[in-house]
Amino acid sequence: MKRKLNAQDVPEEVQTSQKALSQFQSLGLDPRILQGIAKEAFSEPTPIQAKAIPLALEGKDILARSKTGSGKTAAYILPILQSTLKRKANSPSKKCTSALILVPTRELAGQVTKAITALAALCSQDIKVENVTRNEDEKVQRARLAALPDIVVATPSRASSHVNSSALSLNDLAHLVIDEADLVLSYGHDADLQNISKAMPKGVQTFLISATLNTEIESLKGLFCQDPVAVEMDEEEKDSGSVKQYVVKVAEEEKFLLAYAIFKLKLIRGKAIIFVGDIDRSYRLKLFLEQFGIKSCVLNSELPVNSRIHVVEEFNKGIYDIIIASDEHEVLGDEGKKDEEKKHGKGKGRGTKEDKTADTAESPVQPAKKRQKNSKTSTKKDYGVARGIDFRNVSCVLNFDLPTTSKSYTHRIGRTARAGKTGMALSFVIPANLYHKHKPTTFPTTKHDEEVLAKIEKSQAKKGLTVKPYHFDMKKLDGFRYRMVDALRAVTSMAVKNARIRELRQELIKSEKLKRHFEENPEELQHLRHDGELRSARIQHHLKHVPDYLLPGGAGKKPEDVGFVAFAKDERQGNRIRKARMANRGKGRGKKVLGRKGNPLQTFKGKGK
Repeated sequence: MKRKLNAQDVPEEVQTSQKALSQFQSLGLDPRILQGIAKEAFSEPTPIQAKAIPLALEGKDILARSKTGSGKTAAYILPILQSTLKRKANSPSKKCTSALILVPTRELAGQVTKAITALAALCSQDIKVENVTRNEDEKVQRARLAALPDIVVATPSRASSHVNSSALSLNDLAHLVIDEADLVLSYGHDADLQNISKAMPKGVQTFLISATLNTEIESLKGLFCQDPVAVEMDEEEKDSGSVKQYVVKVAEEEKFLLAYAIFKLKLIRGKAIIFVGDIDRSYRLKLFLEQFGIKSCVLNSELPVNSRIHVVEEFNKGIYDIIIASDEHEVLGDEGKKDEEKKHGKGKGRGTKEDKTADTAESPVQPAKKRQKNSKTSTKKDYGVARGIDFRNVSCVLNFDLPTTSKSYTHRIGRTARAGKTGMALSFVIPANLYHKHKPTTFPTTKHDEEVLAKIEKSQAKKGLTVKPYHFDMKKLDGFRYRMVDALRAVTSMAVKNARIRELRQELIKSEKLKRHFEENPEELQHLRHDGELRSARIQHHLKHVPDYLLPGGAGKKPEDVGFVAFAKDERQGNRIRKARMANRGKGRGKKVLGRKGNPLQTFKGKGK
């Protein structure tokens, strides 16, 4: 009986299905790869794997549309491993980089590298993989690439940089993968892709993996592919019906009230991802929940990449239950660009990096001057929460702040109900007449929540899905309101700023000084926690306890009458300083302090002439 580490790193017995192995064997894979598949306990090929792997083994270019969590990573890894082993068997003395995998974010690069290492565990002596997205010295990365690893995983900007410096040679490249291709383009990597295409030899097999097949992907197809085969998974759209979608229309401050009640009363079981609009908002919500003893961790682009990867890994293991993710690098898509043109006029945007990079994604072929200008923004947008990151076993996605487009909404709710499981998406919407009624909790993008909700409902209706209203009985939460108000008052702007600085300082220490130590001692990483209290806001310990009479079921109950309770402190505890003063006064020591009602004429002492 085989044993495998589960999500909590505890060995457990795993029964490998012979039927599943026979299905992978029918694909013509090497026995060592099949053993790696058995070690990972894959049940059977997913639909995209069953369709794409045979085509890839025939050497055809593939243009695949598949959502995250459908097994698309293994769909291109397995053919690349098979081809690499076959090449090495024919010419064992030749060393070269034969596969380049481009991903939009460092987090996704780490996940892909981990998947390759796991599937190639029994042929690790023959296949070497390097992830060059890590925050290392350039000389260290050049040394890694000088060893000519078989597979290189990189972001387009990092790969383009190494190609320009001749550290990465693409002369013998046989496979090119662009994972989350639409996201790569929206992040403004078009100039980097153009540079890589010039350095590639002809006849390279290309995999373009994307969640959508739009005009931008078509332009990318013309740049890299030769008569590609399109693999679209129509049944996957129907499978997304396992996500139950609800919307709650509330006032601005009631968002915090509902979040407090939902997690304190455990109305949501399992793990949850809370999406907020920006980084400040994520820390404000974390500090607010801390007031009630609700632990959560923050995930945003400001944190070091090592910390972000570790947060995701610990969340997937079940160590954390709540992640507050800021979606500040939201992918707008065509809908977002049209909205901005309507509001500000054609060619004008909000002035943010998101809009600038989205505009540059229209075509990967641009004049040299324009590409140089856009390349500055591409290196800064190396992060994304709603797409790319592999969150596992997420029960609920809570849109605390509604995204600005229906496309971004679809990507967010795609974090749950994956691999055949069910999930729930709950969104808070601010009605237009309630916007800016509570200034401390106002967020700018919520002004257009109702307009965005209409577009979301329309886009989901096209897929045969509905977004249902969820009616909370807010009267039953009246007992929680005064506690919510107290907690919000404690979370001031200065508290948020200090929390942000403190968390960043802590994560930098963990990420930089201990990075090499943890590479040598990976088991010690589990002792690092990211959901600890920041304690930058005023602590109110009484808020952590919820009396029974405040619960919705007992809202009408009155606390039990226990008679008169004096305000004096417990005599057993006492007050040491007060007792000492009383003892000294009894002995005639200490200062005699006049009370407010004392008569100064009676105590006045003076000497006449």
